[in-house]
Amino acid sequence: MSRAATVTAFALAALAAVVLWSLSVGRFPVSPGEVWRALWSAVTGAESGLARNVESVILQVRAPRLVAALAVGAALAAAGAAYQNLFKNPLVSPDILGVSAGCALGAGLAILFALPIVAIQGLAFAGGIAAVALVVAVGTWVGRRDPILTLILAGVVVGSLFGAGIALVKYVADPYNQLPAITFWLLGSFGGALPADLAVALPVVALGLVPLVLLRWRIDLLALSEDEARSLGLDVTRLRFVVIACATLVTASAVAIAGVIGWVGLVIPHAARLLVGASFARVMPLSLVLGAAFMLAVDTLCRTVAATEIPPGVATAFVGTPVFIALLAATFRR
Repeated sequence: MSRAATVTAFALAALAAVVLWSLSVGRFPVSPGEVWRALWSAVTGAESGLARNVESVILQVRAPRLVAALAVGAALAAAGAAYQNLFKNPLVSPDILGVSAGCALGAGLAILFALPIVAIQGLAFAGGIAAVALVVAVGTWVGRRDPILTLILAGVVVGSLFGAGIALVKYVADPYNQLPAITFWLLGSFGGALPADLAVALPVVALGLVPLVLLRWRIDLLALSEDEARSLGLDVTRLRFVVIACATLVTASAVAIAGVIGWVGLVIPHAARLLVGASFARVMPLSLVLGAAFMLAVDTLCRTVAATEIPPGVATAFVGTPVFIALLAATFRR
């Protein structure tokens, strides 16, 4: 078995352990055996023999939140890995093209106009897509001499523009009701994850992740110079567009589910590269597993370590900063 396969197998085992731990701990603790019986009952339809409140806590309260955290972590990590390979820059994160700022502006406008939660998520998703579409339009209009640099600069400009829009929305919002809601959303949360919302969001996440996984060998060639990639028969422009579209789709979906959560798409691909090397074909699957496990572990800690739930967007910054420094040190020592 290759090193990448061994590391991925260990990562999957760690992910399973984190899932079991997350379903067990909380204000209403349950044993791992009860978790297993509840899950087996949900899959097979057999009687679990558990009290109704225990089964409800596991399947109706914690399970949707767990699925949301897994999906968001995997999506952000995959998008970060794809963008870092595409832009040949290890400091790139999923919001490099302004998708997070666009999502935040869309959600802020929905909260400002007192729209329901479905509309908030829908406008957040639409705002993220609109931001990246504007970046691509600006990059195409400015010129094609250095398309990668043009996209990055356009992303910075559009992100700043949408950031100013968020500031304006917060300024005119009601300081007693709307402003706290906007601030809370911007910090991220999995507390509002409902099965109905996940039924809509998860297929969109899968729609973006599947092409990234299937095309990982071709995407690996984007790390080469453009001339070298073309000499190998690769349609660089088309593949670049596919990567941007898929990574934007999964990032916008993740932000629409849980709000703005940083560091996952920056730290996790670095950890994957440190473990299995720089090849995107190996980094991509491991990033999916590590991102899901990391996000679930952080969310579990956020809801259990204190009497008041800590926003995951804050926790990922506190956890991600020292982890990223340690990864950089390990990388440079190698």
